[in-house]
This record gives sequence, structure tokens and C-alpha cells, in this order.
Amino acid sequence: MHNTHTIQIQRNLTNEFRDILKPLGIVFGDIGTSPIYTFTAILLFLRAHGDISETTIYGIISLIVWSLIIIVYIQYTLLAMNLSIRGEGGTIILQEILVPLLKNKRHINLVITISFIALSFIIGDGVITPAITILSAVEGIRLLPGLDMTRTAVLIIIAMAITVMLFAFQKGGTDKVSRYFSPIMLIWFISLAGSGIIAIFGHPQILKALNPWYAVLFFSHHGFIGFLVLCEVILAITGGEALYADMGHLGKQCIIKAWHFVFVCLALNYLGQAANIVCRPETKSTLFEMVNHQSPVFYVFFLILTVFATIIASQAMISAMFSIVYQGINTHILPRLKIDHTSKELSTQIYISFVNWFLFVCVITMMLIFQNSANMAVAYGMAVNVTMALTALMLTWIYALKKEKLLMALSIVVMLVDMIFLCANIHKMPIGGYISVLIALIPLSAILIYRAGQKNLYSALKPMPIAEFLPRYNELYKTGSKVRGTAIFLLRDIQNISPYIVNTIFSHNILFENSIILSISIKDKPFGIKSYFNGSLGPSLRVFEIHAGYMEVVDVEEVLKDNGISEKVIFYGLEDIQTDSPLWKVFALIKNLSPSIVQFYNMPPRKLHGVITQVKI
Repeated sequence: MHNTHTIQIQRNLTNEFRDILKPLGIVFGDIGTSPIYTFTAILLFLRAHGDISETTIYGIISLIVWSLIIIVYIQYTLLAMNLSIRGEGGTIILQEILVPLLKNKRHINLVITISFIALSFIIGDGVITPAITILSAVEGIRLLPGLDMTRTAVLIIIAMAITVMLFAFQKGGTDKVSRYFSPIMLIWFISLAGSGIIAIFGHPQILKALNPWYAVLFFSHHGFIGFLVLCEVILAITGGEALYADMGHLGKQCIIKAWHFVFVCLALNYLGQAANIVCRPETKSTLFEMVNHQSPVFYVFFLILTVFATIIASQAMISAMFSIVYQGINTHILPRLKIDHTSKELSTQIYISFVNWFLFVCVITMMLIFQNSANMAVAYGMAVNVTMALTALMLTWIYALKKEKLLMALSIVVMLVDMIFLCANIHKMPIGGYISVLIALIPLSAILIYRAGQKNLYSALKPMPIAEFLPRYNELYKTGSKVRGTAIFLLRDIQNISPYIVNTIFSHNILFENSIILSISIKDKPFGIKSYFNGSLGPSLRVFEIHAGYMEVVDVEEVLKDNGISEKVIFYGLEDIQTDSPLWKVFALIKNLSPSIVQFYNMPPRKLHGVITQVKI
């Protein structure tokens, strides 16, 4: 009996460990590498505006720790992760929760616009994460003996070489090496905590800084400069939004358990950095100099570990960008892009060439423009701060409509804190913050133009109602000649028949013995594919439906084969857009550059037949 109880305890502990381990390499890469550059950036800012006292250091660490508590813990793990649809989280999920609670159409449009902006700004901030993390890790080389005078150009070349390898590797898929990400990040977090504890022993009084009163004293002593330093403090919480966005992949409890571990490791390290600065005020690169002082031999290992950690953090961000864009495509807010499935085992492993090389160009450009991580810090955090503030606004709105007063009150407090950070971050705009905003405007413009263009295009196409289509089809099938075999017609809305189908059957008199209308619909859950015949509309005219989760990569040819469908030809529609409007010319260009639906779903090219419909908008 005693042995059984012991075995059960061991199993529980093993399961707990696995729950903590899984998210480390996926969710916490960004926020977990923040200690590399956050304190360094804060010191650089404050030294440019005066001397730094011991009380100032206490105030800084208090600000960092309580920012992690208020933004990451309260906003995301307590408030946001309390809201989900089938366990999923993210900006689009908040939109789906909020919209049904609203009755005013203007409010609904406002919420949709807010979610688009938040989504775009996540992408805008995402391009800076690989740049600042990789470059800051490479800069640690300067503390190695004999390499202290390494030129900036050499460091940039090394960082660019790592970046080239990182992005070139994406097409091959990351599933084979991703299993090692979490163990490496576990070692990383343990190293952060361990080095922090050693430094704390050198100045244990630093633990007093956990008192939020030191943050209040910091503002009272430094005034407006103290307020502006928040634009650097926010570097400590970038990546916090990933906790909610990745909730559907790993589960709420799994991420929260891991966050408790990560928070302790981060807090210990930041406290250790602060203690080291109090003892050695001349410190510049806070994390690296602290570790190097503790053990020059261990520092070499730590530097290598830092490079791996920053690559993993960058990889997590790149994979997140693929997921965000793919979700945007499947929910029809972004134009279609070519998708490659890189793993037979993991359905979430996808590669989007355009996104990959767009991010690559942006990352390299960032490195060349800013030259070092300290300069890059002025551009970092602005975009993610916008996302956090908009998320807090949506949380407050939801809890207000649900009449959950306590959670609404907490949301208001968090929103005010986010807005204070955002006001401080406006200081970054003219000195680099505008770059992440400009990058965010690219996907935002694409979303707005594409959405409006699709709406206008659908109106201009003037589809035929099914009630009008069926009598004409039935009459033609009785009297007209038929082509042997089965034809498939792609159609999104069964109730409205696309002009290309009308023209093919009635204008060109192409009528097959058997016709199947194929409808592919994307559901609001991430995974699962269902396919079935959904009745008959007329003689030898059936409807076949495929319902897929928004994270699924659908192999239509395989689905048809599994359902015993042996098609002779697959018809699909193409639009030749004619317009005099510059805006709709941009939309037409986006449509022309986007893969057609048959390319997106990888349908058999030998059976495809595109029918062009000229339309003026």
C-alpha cells in the first residue's frame, strides 16, 4: 500500500514536471531572454539623465517585478486566460467573445477594428524580437578575454549569419529539433535563477526592493525622467502576450504552472543584476558582467547557452507569426499565401515563404539600422504595448457587459497601467519606435484593403440565388447533352451560386453526368477535419462539405479520395477585376499575387479548370 502511494506521488510529480517543461521552449522564449538587455537599457537611459543611486536601483527592480505581476500575471493569466472559446485564447478569441455581447453595430465594427490593430501590432513587434535577442547575445563576446575590442561590424556580421541560418532552416521544418527546445530553456532559466541567487548573497538587502513602495519613491525622486524610464521597463514584459495566445496549444493550467516557475527565475535574476550593480556601479552589460564576475569559466558556457536561448526565442516568434498569419487567412481577414506543411506528425508545423522572408528582411534591416541592442531597445516594446493596451480595453469591456464587477475593476486597473506605459512609450516614436509602427501598418493596411475589397467584389459579382438556379439546372439536365464523368465546382456559400458556375453550365453548356458542389468552411476551433455529402440539390447534383479547424492544412485531394469521389475535372472561379480606383487597384494586385483557392488547398493541377469572370468595382 505504501509503495503504491509512493509510485502515485512520483507519477504526479513527473506529470507536474512535464506540464512545466512543455511551454518553456514555446511560450516563454521572448520574455525569458529579456534579462539579457532590459536592465542594461534602463541603466543606459538613466545614466544619460544623471547619476544612479542605490535607492534608484531598488526602484528599478521594484518596477520590473511589479510590472511582471500586474501585466503578465494579472492581465494575462488571471483576466485574459479566464476567457476562452473551447480552450483557445488570443485577440481574435476576445473579439469572438465580445461581439455577441454587443447590440450596437458601430461598437461591433469598433471591436473588429481593434482586433485587427492588435493583430497587426503583434506582427510589428515580432520582427524586433529576433533582432534584439540575437544581437544582444552576440555582444556578450566582448567580455571574453582578448575579444573586448571586437568591432561592432564584426558582431553584426556574426548576428546576421545566425539570422540567415535561422530563417533558411524554416522551410525544412522545426519538428525534429523542437523537442530539445524546452530542455535547453529549462537549463537557461535555472542558470538565470542560479546566477541571480549568487549575486543576491553579495547584497541581500536588495530583497527589500520587492516592496512596491520603492517604485513609488523612484517616481517621486526622478519625476518626469522616472516616468519616461517606463519605456525601457516594458522590455521586461515583452512576450507576456504569448501566454494567452498559446493557451489553446498547451492548455491553461500547463502555462500557468510554467509561468510560476519562470517568474521566480526572472525575479531572482533581476534581483541579482540589481545587487551586482549596487556592488559594482560601473557595470554596463548587467547580465553578462554579473555572470563573468561570478565565474569566467562558466561564462563561456553561459554565452553559448544565451545564443541557443535567443535562437529558440526567435524560433518561437517566427512560428507564432506563421500561426497568426495562417489564422488570419483562414478567418478571411488576410489574403491567401502559399502554405507548406513541414511535418507529418505535427499539424501545427507550417511554413509560409512570404512571411518568413518578410521577417528576415525586417530583422536584417533592424540590425543594420540600429547597430547594437541598446539602440534597438528604443524601437522595442512600442508595438506590443499597443497590443497589451487594446487587450486590456477588450477585457474591461467584456467583464463590464458580463457584470463581473471585481474582474472589471481589475481590468480597469490593468488598462490604466497599460496606458501609462503607452504614454511613456510615445517618447520612443521619433527615435525608433516609429519603425515597429510602420511595420505593423503593412499587415493592417492589407487587412483593411482586403476585407473592404472582398466585400465590394462579392457585391459586384451578383451571385444567383439557389432558388433561381435549381429550376434552370433541372430543366437543362432533362434536355441537354452531358459530358461523361464527375465535375466538382468550388463554392463557399451554397445559397448563392457563383457567376462562374452559372456561366459554365448555362452559357457554355458544360454539363456533366454527375456534378458535386464542394464547400470548404473553416471553423472557429483550431483542429479537426470533417467531410461528408450533405444531400442532393437536383438530379446528379450533390453537395460535399469539408469543415476544418483554422489551424488545419487540408489535403483536398486526399479527402475526396477517402470519400470515394473520382472527379474528372475541378472547376473554380477567377476574377478579372476592372477598376479606376487606386485603392481597388491595390486590392486587385493583392488578389493577383495571392495563390488561388486550388493552390492554397494543394488540389491536383491536372484536373483543374479556372473560369474567369470579368468584374468592375
